[in-house]
Amino acid sequence: MRRVRYYAYGGPEVLTVEDVEQPVPHAGQVLLRTEAVGVNFVDTRFRRGPGSGSIFQRPLPGRPTGDVVGTVMQTGPGVDPRLTGRRVAALAEDTYADFVIAEARWLANVPDSLDPGDASTLAMSAPVALRILRAAPLNRGDTVLIHAAAGGIGHLAVQLAKLLGAGIVIGTAGSSDKLDFIRTVGADFAVDYAQADWPDQVRAVAPDGVDVVLDAVGGPVLRSSLDLLAPFGRAVVYGAANGELEQIPVGKLFALRSVTGFNLTAWRHANPGQARHEMDEIANLFEARQLRTTVHASLPLSQAAIAHEIIESRSHTGRILLLAAASMPAM
Repeated sequence: MRRVRYYAYGGPEVLTVEDVEQPVPHAGQVLLRTEAVGVNFVDTRFRRGPGSGSIFQRPLPGRPTGDVVGTVMQTGPGVDPRLTGRRVAALAEDTYADFVIAEARWLANVPDSLDPGDASTLAMSAPVALRILRAAPLNRGDTVLIHAAAGGIGHLAVQLAKLLGAGIVIGTAGSSDKLDFIRTVGADFAVDYAQADWPDQVRAVAPDGVDVVLDAVGGPVLRSSLDLLAPFGRAVVYGAANGELEQIPVGKLFALRSVTGFNLTAWRHANPGQARHEMDEIANLFEARQLRTTVHASLPLSQAAIAHEIIESRSHTGRILLLAAASMPAM
């Protein structure tokens, strides 16, 4: 089978397509035949190595993670064999491959009606978008500021904020050419946070402050966002794309503001029942067409390097997919 790994840190060119033996599932695992893989921004940082920041350290050889959609071909010891043949999605490691090993416990069932783009969000992206809104928590009528709102998680968070009753949703992006897209997926206002006056633009929309901030950018964007919070405002931090975790001055919290961190693995460990319920809830929203994924590009597995180039150019909106050979459209 084909597999993509990297054996040195660097640019997209270090991604190497190789032929290897098909893996075998161990206890608690399943083997998936890959249909599609949702490519995540974080893997471009892992691939670049130590220069990306202390939170992006991964040993070599590099095994790209991703949101894999596929069919269960084999179950490992202790796994219900009736899963064989089922279409599922999973967040896994070593996913740029024709066959992928995944943990059976956190498989997301994929309704037959879902296309690969929607299906690719069921295990991680959409559950994260839902949970960070609930972790805030979002109350009906709240004004919500969502950073990186054109990204794989962000564009889903915009839609979910509206479904959960947000009053005003303000989405941001790091370039002005994404603003129309952010409004298309449901944001009431869109702001380019690469512009120096972006906080003033937010204040013009929400002069009394915003109630909820969702941030995976970090750095100066997060610091400015805390100043935009209204009294009793809540910020949820679920990433740090700038490469370093932000140090938050305690004094900022004295203004009746709060900051919460979120990590999917920790959430699953702390409340597995609710985490599983929300995965099913997300699948139902997609099946009812209340939630939709935008796919920017679908590329063959052999073009993983191009997928990383697109992500690093910050030109994409929504998801980038890698498709296995059987999933590629006929020419």
